[in-house]
Amino acid sequence: MKEKIISKASELFLKLGFKSVTMDDIAGEMCISKKTIYKYFCNKEILIEESTTLVHKQVHEIIDTIVAKNNNAIQENFEIREMFCEMFTNSLDSSPIYQLKKHYPDIYYKVMTTEIDQCSQWFRENIEKGIREKLYRADLNIDVYVRFYYTLIFHINETTVSDKEAQKLELEALEYHTRAMSTPLGIEELEKQLKKIIT
Repeated sequence: MKEKIISKASELFLKLGFKSVTMDDIAGEMCISKKTIYKYFCNKEILIEESTTLVHKQVHEIIDTIVAKNNNAIQENFEIREMFCEMFTNSLDSSPIYQLKKHYPDIYYKVMTTEIDQCSQWFRENIEKGIREKLYRADLNIDVYVRFYYTLIFHINETTVSDKEAQKLELEALEYHTRAMSTPLGIEELEKQLKKIIT
């Protein structure tokens, strides 16, 4: 039951927002009493913490699945971006990360500490792969580019209220990041990926 509550709460938080979803909403959606929820979670903050942990785990499992397909480094980045767009689109057009930071800063900073470490590792592996594939320049300072990219992406999500606007900016950031690192071959692949989004 605990796992079912976390799963339903995660879905509602991402769809309707961390602030607006109440324990009553979750109980109503699951056709259980609020008392049942409080049996497992003494307050909403604990449930949010558990939910963000679950979402974090799901995101990384999906990233691992995409990476395992062994597409080239640029295509991999675009597939991961698409997955984020699908996973985090909500009916309020309000960025979940922005909401979490605004209304539950302690949980947000806890999540981000882990997230930055894991994302940095993943960005690094992607850059190394792109260099091996001759899509990215061999002379890149990998540490600097990893830092640039996560600073850019996290800043967009922390400061942009609208989910649609955040997704638009993330695409611009991905193009900017990829162009800065790419060889002529990489630019060709980038243009190919951008055309897929436009058409």
